[in-house]
Amino acid sequence: MGEPLFTMHHADPSCNARTGFLNLPHGTVSTPVFMPVGTNGAVKALTRDDLKEIGFEIILSNTYHLYLRPGTEVIGAAGGLHEFMSWDKNILTDSGGFQVFSLAPFRKITPEGAAFHSHIDGSGHFLSPEKAAEIQTILNSDIQMQLDLCTGWDTSYEEAVKALEITDNWLLRAKKTWLEKRDAGYQGNLFGIVQGNFFKDLRERSAISTAAADTPGIAIGGLSVGEPPEVFSEYLAYTAALLPKEKPRYVMGIGTPEYILDAIEQGIDMFDCVLPTRTGRTGRVFTHHGHLSLKKAENQFDFSPIDKECGCKVCRTYSRAYLRHLFKTQEILISILASYHNLYFLHDLVKEARRAIEEDRFTAFKKQFLSRYGEGAS
Repeated sequence: MGEPLFTMHHADPSCNARTGFLNLPHGTVSTPVFMPVGTNGAVKALTRDDLKEIGFEIILSNTYHLYLRPGTEVIGAAGGLHEFMSWDKNILTDSGGFQVFSLAPFRKITPEGAAFHSHIDGSGHFLSPEKAAEIQTILNSDIQMQLDLCTGWDTSYEEAVKALEITDNWLLRAKKTWLEKRDAGYQGNLFGIVQGNFFKDLRERSAISTAAADTPGIAIGGLSVGEPPEVFSEYLAYTAALLPKEKPRYVMGIGTPEYILDAIEQGIDMFDCVLPTRTGRTGRVFTHHGHLSLKKAENQFDFSPIDKECGCKVCRTYSRAYLRHLFKTQEILISILASYHNLYFLHDLVKEARRAIEEDRFTAFKKQFLSRYGEGAS
């Protein structure tokens, strides 16, 4: 298939952390990489120029939401999602599987696909692995995800087996459609998704079958779905160790410094989450000493920045007192500034992690960062 999607650059001898590059249609991406989430074709409260200013080389959008609104007819007529949203760097699109999972009362799963009712107007729809691949081809995704069947933390073994078998079948069908689209000129990549819930034999079975499908990259699904942090760490480490080293590895839906550093330590190359912008809109921001709640009274006369060690334009310009004022008066600007800071903070954290890996000191870097972060700001 030509140039490999992933090129590993350096491995830290103290753990499984590694740096590398993703060779994608809209430019090279340095890994490990955190991807901001632009569900509807926009990262909430940030412009395209904001994202470029921070340094992001890839963002995530969602197939389910874009399929429902504005629809593939509109995006296709625009020439694809990049043109529609005026973003000339890379885009990964989720298949919509997690959204269908979250619509449990309004969907029905069969081996053929997922029938569901729109959360917008209640209209009926059917999403198959073939259709998900076709939609993502119209979007012109640089990386598209297979349609999978995610299961929750409290799922039984029997239900986890059924979901795994369906996901395996859907991967093969998605790959067939993806290859047809590649033959027709589509340049995007397909990632298979490992499931198996919280059963190690099923995780191993899924890792083997997903690797055998030989897609350009592999994602680990079904984590961060309500399980305790120690269980997340255990199953992340167990699953990551089963995956081929030559493929990029992606853990879906993690966005706290603790989870991100945990993932990097296990050799994960990619991750995403809505958390930085979602918490930013509630006035909660990252600092090197933990989360800070800007709305607290203690910030009323605090004219220091969010984080004295942060180099973002928010911390260079505005005080905690002013940001608290914006939040208390419900000014839109607080969502913009807090979201910008949070995304900058995570981008900078991952950049520093890459540097630590290159210098063979990631384990010490993680320990030092988390010892301070665990102190908690407020």
